[in-house]
Amino acid sequence: MGSTSKSVVDLIEASSGVHFSGFHMDSLEQGVKEMELTTASATEELHKQPFVIGVAGGAASGKTTVCDLIIQQLHDQRVVLVNQDSFYHNLTEEELKQVHDYNFDHPDAFDTEQLLCVMEKLRHGQAVDIPNYDLKSYKNNVFPARRVQLSYLLAPVNPSDVILLEGILIFHDQRVRDLMNMKIFVDTDADVRLARRIRRDTVEKSRDIGTVLDQYSKFVKPAFDDFILPTKKYADIIIPRGGDNHVAIDLIVQHIRTKLGQHDLCKIYPNLYVIHSTFQIRGMHTLIRDAQTTKHDFVFYADRLIRLVVEHGLGHLPFTEKQVITPTGSVYTGVDFCKRLCGVSVIRSGESMENALRACCKGIKIGKILIHREGDNGQQLIYEKLPSDISERHVLLLDPILGTGNSAVQAISLLLRKGVPESNIIFLNLISAPQGVHVVCKSFPRIKIVTSEIEMGLNNDFRVIPGMGEFGDRYFGTDDDDQQVVAPSQ
Repeated sequence: MGSTSKSVVDLIEASSGVHFSGFHMDSLEQGVKEMELTTASATEELHKQPFVIGVAGGAASGKTTVCDLIIQQLHDQRVVLVNQDSFYHNLTEEELKQVHDYNFDHPDAFDTEQLLCVMEKLRHGQAVDIPNYDLKSYKNNVFPARRVQLSYLLAPVNPSDVILLEGILIFHDQRVRDLMNMKIFVDTDADVRLARRIRRDTVEKSRDIGTVLDQYSKFVKPAFDDFILPTKKYADIIIPRGGDNHVAIDLIVQHIRTKLGQHDLCKIYPNLYVIHSTFQIRGMHTLIRDAQTTKHDFVFYADRLIRLVVEHGLGHLPFTEKQVITPTGSVYTGVDFCKRLCGVSVIRSGESMENALRACCKGIKIGKILIHREGDNGQQLIYEKLPSDISERHVLLLDPILGTGNSAVQAISLLLRKGVPESNIIFLNLISAPQGVHVVCKSFPRIKIVTSEIEMGLNNDFRVIPGMGEFGDRYFGTDDDDQQVVAPSQ
């Protein structure tokens, strides 16, 4: 660091003066503008973010029945159903002359660009018009001159909590898949699907059975084998027997309700985990956020919350099955703890989390990282001392407050340079600002963030709000306004 550099001890002491977790300015004016844009973008993305569910499967597999059952059980939620069939391309005059040779089960038969446009508007709370494709004229509202008023009824769709996107090929295009929070594949036996198709087309569409069988063997079955079945691998959930599988649908609805009850950021980032809030947790947050709380009580309740976060974070480590013999001589099948792990605390606030980690993991190694938040745009790595074999371990990164996320990015980048796989890092903190979550999750989509509460955001001074003030000063008693009177613990 050069002969004029301060000692590590001096730098640690100096860093205690201003330690906004994640504090960072490229330049004051530019930083404020960028943060305002980030905050506005984050706010727009968070509010009313719908939960998008894709339901795919072969023709006549029971996709619509599954969607109807989900809608019925989510009766207290705003749910909208979007059918991929609404987005068929209009057939040209030449294609209309040979319509029986047109493959409606091929990916090219759908106007995916229009579907993406509609879905994007829906996701951002905008009302859209979804065309009702006419399977007699093979047109939609793009060419209103052809039987538009008779065949193309437009349905306005309002902002919703849940969007169900149903269709045979909705998993085929990655851009469409990326819109989904949950992907369901309805897996029904081919003979059952064929029987349903014959019954539907002969009764509802007045087609003769020979035409139906010819279309099935010429287009439907090859398209299923070539384009639909391969997308089954993208599904999060596979439902055998379609709408007849009520147990699977009940479990899916329960999962959807759980997701809807989570913070909207958890819907955006599957690698973000917010511990379940209770009145006890809410009460402890109330105490540590209160400016009048004494140091003694602040430390006591902060330690309790930190312990909960650490325990939750440890639950995301890999486990192996293990059998033991109980005192009764019985066999108990359980799990064995992950052996290769270590902690890394971001000096100085992160050190407040070390005791909880040691209490949970006997003899755990803990490394240190110091990031200087003054004099070099808040990004200068001053000091690091990490286990020599850290690349072979799972790492619990400790910092109680995630603000802008810039310091976290620096710390995580250092761990990656040391050879730690991104998926082996779990970032533990007490509170997180949405801006920091966006920065970290987008930069490192394979790490996990575990926190106890998501904040409103950052103010113009890049402090987390409502926040709890300067955590390090309050925890270690270096705040000038620290109260000396110790109130009895509750």
